[in-house]
Amino acid sequence: MQNLGHTRGGSAPDHFLLTPETFVRAPLPGMRNATAIVHAAPACGAGFTAYTVEFEPAGVMETCPAQMFLYVLQGLVVVGNAQLSPGQYVFLPPASRVTIIAGNKARALVIEKPWIPLGVDAPAAFTGDERSVEPQTLDGEPAIEVRHLLPNLSSDFTFDFAVNTMTYPPGATLPMVESHVMEHGLLMLEGGGIYRLGDRWYPTKAGDFIWMAPFCAQWFGALGKVPAKYIIYKDWNRHPLNTI
Repeated sequence: MQNLGHTRGGSAPDHFLLTPETFVRAPLPGMRNATAIVHAAPACGAGFTAYTVEFEPAGVMETCPAQMFLYVLQGLVVVGNAQLSPGQYVFLPPASRVTIIAGNKARALVIEKPWIPLGVDAPAAFTGDERSVEPQTLDGEPAIEVRHLLPNLSSDFTFDFAVNTMTYPPGATLPMVESHVMEHGLLMLEGGGIYRLGDRWYPTKAGDFIWMAPFCAQWFGALGKVPAKYIIYKDWNRHPLNTI
């Protein structure tokens, strides 16, 4: 039941928090027996799209002309010859023509972004498994584990966006309030905590989605008895004038 119009979510010109009780589902073109929850898109000012796809068994979606990153949240998803289970993912370069099929009831996070050329070839398609990615620390904070699912080395200009997972034990926090030129899209996967966005403070938990515009002040602290984990997008490796 709707709790008299109440939601933990909120928005401002430079950010928003969307919570599961507010999600609206609708199929996108090319989807059959599948539906999408669009979390971020150019309509909100984002330079990318992020949405969760909910598949029925044998549900289908088609790729779009943009490059795509797909991360499986639940069930089995078949992308070309690859069968992906939770925690596994695929990157598809621009103009890929691939049909994505669910092997059973499944959910996946999809991120799409137009590729910005920089005198290099577009990245090649590849699949990965988060569990095989070596965790790194964040800015000297050994408690926070960062796994780079898409390469985000400053020396690799093939990719123009990065996707990481970040895991915080209870009580761990970002070491500083960040404000930077990259924008973010973030899906909470496990646990919860408190997110500062701009001058507002939001309780967050698994299932929430956050969009942060460039230069939005941001900070997170994990709360509760279990680790907090999210998957996060940022644009990367391009001069700010390349996006105009």
